[in-house]
This record gives sequence, structure tokens and C-alpha cells, in this order.
Amino acid sequence: MPILEGTVPVAGAPCWVNLMAQDLNAAQSFYSAVMGWAFRPSALGSDFSVALAHGHPVAGIGCCPGGGHQAVWTPYFAVRDADETAGRISERGATLAVGPLALGEGRAGIAADRDGAVFGFWEGSALSWPAEQGGVPVRLDLRTRDAFDAAIFYAEVFDWARPGGCTVEYAQDHIVVRAGGRTVATLYGGGIETDPDPGIRPRWNIDFHVEDSKQAAEAAITAGGESAPAPSPAGAPSNTFAIQDCDGTLFTVSDT
Repeated sequence: MPILEGTVPVAGAPCWVNLMAQDLNAAQSFYSAVMGWAFRPSALGSDFSVALAHGHPVAGIGCCPGGGHQAVWTPYFAVRDADETAGRISERGATLAVGPLALGEGRAGIAADRDGAVFGFWEGSALSWPAEQGGVPVRLDLRTRDAFDAAIFYAEVFDWARPGGCTVEYAQDHIVVRAGGRTVATLYGGGIETDPDPGIRPRWNIDFHVEDSKQAAEAAITAGGESAPAPSPAGAPSNTFAIQDCDGTLFTVSDT
């Protein structure tokens, strides 16, 4: 989580991504090879580190002592009031898993929406992610059962479409969320909760912008992961590769 200097982000917009890995050193080695990231210690202790792209913090990576958890990338959305957000989540039939908890100068929580997609929320200062820098998360993609139902849920929880906040645009088969004129999230339907393919089950996907997505995909295989060209639904970047890291955690990379 971002315990750092920064600015107050647009309410409802993605503001951070965090990976909980099985092995911190192994994860750092993998993402250094694939994304070109460097790492520095975190204020959260020895089990957490901050990933740096071109010297700028872009993501957090941690591990839970003892293991036994599923490694996953979790996106965090900026909120004005963590307690109010937690209440909205519970009122709408979703699951509040953690928090809100005080964390540095902010407060954080983790939840799962009504279809099981995991996300976090953060009250406090955070960082902006310049899209022109490689290795920086530039967008989120939600694969869910019903994109329009999910859009209603998240719009109510995060106050999307509030004046000065995010804007929501409804297309024929997907929903686009923008902040400051830039696409920050896209919601797609067709997710199946019982599908054996984790890429099809409802979840938030982190798409990282890299200088050369094919090169990053090849580096992932060399580093002990897997990669394959990703389908490009309407609104998604072309030349996108789906990658599984050494723990099997899914994410995508794109260079357009």
C-alpha cells in the first residue's frame, strides 16, 4: 500500500496495485526480469517492498509468512471515506474481507464484489502513474458475469459519475471508466465463477504498460512463468500478452 508522499487522487479511480506473493525474493527476481523493476524496502516491514519503474514507485509486493494463500494482484481504488465505502460494500451484498485499517497516514480495506472479484480501497494520498513510463500500471480490466450489473455496483460504491470524479461510458458490450480523460478501467461481461480457467472467472486484471510487450512475454517464460497472446476485446489494447508469474499470478502487459 502507498505509505508515501503524494497527491489526493481522483475519488473512485485506481490509485495503487499490490501483489501478495508466496516468496518475496522470487517475486522480485521475476518482476525485475520481466518488467525491469527495481525495489526498495517498505515502511510496512521486511515482508514488503516497493517496486520502482524509472525510479518512481508503481506497485507494492509483499508476502505472508507461512504461505497457504493464493498469490494475486489486487487493485486499490481511491475513496474519500473508508468507513463509508465499507458500509456501501456490505449494504450491496458484497464481502468486506479486511478493514478498514489504519495504514501509515491512510486507511485501507479489501473486499470482493458480488461475483467474487477482489479489490481494495484506499483513503489518503497516493501516486499518479504516467502512462508514458514503461512498467507502470495504466489500466484495469474487470472480467465479470454481467458488466452492467457490476458497473452499477462499483458506481454506487465509489461514486463514479460524481462531478469532478470518474466518468462512465456505456458501450454495446462493455463499460469504460475514465479519470482526467484517460481510460483507467474497462468492465467486460462473460465471466463464469466455476470455470476451470482462472482467466475466465470474475476478477480484476492489472494491465502494465511496457516498452515491448513481446519481449516482456518472452522474459516471463525465461524467468519461470508462462505467457501467451491475449484476446483483445473491444476497447482493450492490441499487442497484449497474458502472463502468469512464478506463483501462477495472472496479469497482462501491453505496449500500445
